[in-house]
Amino acid sequence: MRVSVIQMNQGSDKAANLDQARRLVAAAVEADRPGLVTLPETWTNLGGGRDSRRAAAEVLPPEGSAAPGGPAYELLRGLAREHGIHVHGGSMIEDGGERLFNTTVVFDPSGREIARYRKIHLFDITGPDGTGYRESALYGAGDRLVTFEAGGITFGCTICYDIRFAEEYLALRRLGAEAIFVPSNFTLQTGKDHWEVLMRARAIESQCWILAAASTGQYEERGAMRSVYGHSLVADPWGHVVAKASDGIGWATARINPAVTARVRRDMPVLEHRVARPIAL
Repeated sequence: MRVSVIQMNQGSDKAANLDQARRLVAAAVEADRPGLVTLPETWTNLGGGRDSRRAAAEVLPPEGSAAPGGPAYELLRGLAREHGIHVHGGSMIEDGGERLFNTTVVFDPSGREIARYRKIHLFDITGPDGTGYRESALYGAGDRLVTFEAGGITFGCTICYDIRFAEEYLALRRLGAEAIFVPSNFTLQTGKDHWEVLMRARAIESQCWILAAASTGQYEERGAMRSVYGHSLVADPWGHVVAKASDGIGWATARINPAVTARVRRDMPVLEHRVARPIAL
């Protein structure tokens, strides 16, 4: 299966973000003919503050329901149907009532939702320049792992900051994942030092393909400009980066080859070798 990771420069104008996503997916499909596309984290909104995020949030239909959703939800569903592909919707802002959630939805080529994942690890950190990020001030955390099947491949769902928690990726591997999504808004400072290192490390440890669609460029946050790193990429189970987006909006495409996954796992069976008993020190 060919997968395209879409790289966006979204802002606080939701309608403009939806249009940008629509155009980029169409261009990637025309150029590379992927069977699946994936968008960045919170591709419907980046910046503008708390009010902007709440305005961009959508109440999602009940899981398993054919009920209509909001504009972003229906755009993803429509792109899947129009292009006959699986669409992994990066993440969008879900209106969960008292709390928002950073949520992935996935659609099959018929436009049926087949997976939904809420980000588990929330980005509450202070960056190297002293800038604070407090995702938990607005968002609730998810509490379950999610996998789904497409094109004979089992995919696992994670979002951005999850990448720093290796145990989540091992757990997804144990659930059968062969490829894992990491839609992201990595800050420029953390990205330049940690982005590719973390993506390759998780690929090597889990022996899964890592599919990381990222936001790039600048956005405005409460009167200040912030920068995100971009560099959307695909890494194979050996840890090689086999596709990477250039600077600016665009995409990168790679073929997920199950034979590569099988060979890496056969030749280095780390899952079977993991020590399950306490080790005396």
